[in-house]
Amino acid sequence: MDKPVEELSFEEALGELERIVSQLETGSAQLDQAIGLYERGDRLRRRCAERLDAAQARIEAIRLDAEGRPTGTQPFAAA
Repeated sequence: MDKPVEELSFEEALGELERIVSQLETGSAQLDQAIGLYERGDRLRRRCAERLDAAQARIEAIRLDAEGRPTGTQPFAAA
């Protein structure tokens, strides 16, 4: 039985997602199995996105003063 998606680390979820994509690309799965793989793959994709969003929220950029000394932090802003 597959481990619940919520319990997977980012690396585990990404690895499983890659295996599912590869399996779906071969076209060897029966329709019912392909649908199940797609559904799990979608949950894994969302899990990876959530983990990346959480990691990004924790990243902080250091603010520097005119002399280049750290003066504090500010939230990371992705471009």
